[in-house]
Amino acid sequence: MSIVLRPGIPADASACGLICYEAFRSVCTAHNFPPDFPSPEVATETMSMLLSHPGFYSVVAEVDGRIAGSNFLDERASIAGVGPITVDPTIQNHGIGGRLMQDVIARASQRQAPGVRLLQAGFHNRSLCLYTKLGFYTRETVSILQGKPLGQTLPGHDVRAVTAGDVAACNALCRQVHGFDRDVELRDAIGQKAAALVEHRGRITGYTTGVAFFGHSVAETNEGLMALIGASPAFGGPGLLLPTRNYEVFKWCLDAGLKLVYQMTLMTTGLYDEPKGAYMPSVLF
Repeated sequence: MSIVLRPGIPADASACGLICYEAFRSVCTAHNFPPDFPSPEVATETMSMLLSHPGFYSVVAEVDGRIAGSNFLDERASIAGVGPITVDPTIQNHGIGGRLMQDVIARASQRQAPGVRLLQAGFHNRSLCLYTKLGFYTRETVSILQGKPLGQTLPGHDVRAVTAGDVAACNALCRQVHGFDRDVELRDAIGQKAAALVEHRGRITGYTTGVAFFGHSVAETNEGLMALIGASPAFGGPGLLLPTRNYEVFKWCLDAGLKLVYQMTLMTTGLYDEPKGAYMPSVLF
C-alpha cells in the first residue's frame, strides 16, 4: 500500500469529516460505547474548524489518490496536543495511523515543543500500544461524564464570563497549575463566548474554556472546579473530562446525577509536571 502524506486544506473537510465519523463510530460501537461524533455533519464541522484554524497543524494521508485519514497538532500553546487522529476503518491496520502519528511528532520536534500530549480511549488497546511504542507515557486516567446541567452554586464562589481584562490573571493561574499557559485557547473561547471564570473573595481562582470535550479548566481548589461544573449550561460533545483520581469532584458529579460515559488515558512525551491544583483537560490535553 502506497501511503502519501500531505498538508491538510479546508477543502478536505468533507472527506476527513466522513472518515472521522466512521472511524469513531466503528471503534466505539465495537466496544458498546456511544460514538464521539453523533453524525457526519458534526464531525465535518469539527474538521472544517481544525483545517482552517492557524493554530492547528494538519496532515492528511492519501492511498491511491484518495483521502484515507488525517491527524492534527494543536500548536496554540508551548505544549502541543495531538488529535483527533482518524483512519478509514475499511483500510485500517496498514500502518496509516503510525505514519500520521510520526508526522505530527516530527512536526512538534521541528517546532522544538518541550512536550506533546494526547488523550486515548481507554478501551482501544491498539492505540494505547501504538502511542506507547512511539514514546508516550501514561500519566492519568480521565473519566468522561455527561448528563443534564446541574444548575448548582457554591457559596462564596461566583461564576461569570471571562473578559479580555481577565486573561492575564487566568494565564497566571494556568501557569500555577500546569507550568505553562494556554493564552490562545483562552482567547479563542472568549471570542466564542464559551469561557467562564470563578471568583472567590474577590480573586479569580479558576477558569474554563468550556466544561466540555474540547474545553480545559484549571482551579486552585476542587471547590472552584465544582463551581465551574455546577454553573455550566451544558457539557458539550461526549461530556466533560475529569481526572478519575480526583475523588472529591468525581463523587460530587456522580451524586449530582452525571453518568460515566467511558474512560480515557492522558499520555505525554517530553516535559511533564504534575499539576499543582485542580484541573480538567480537553480531549487534546
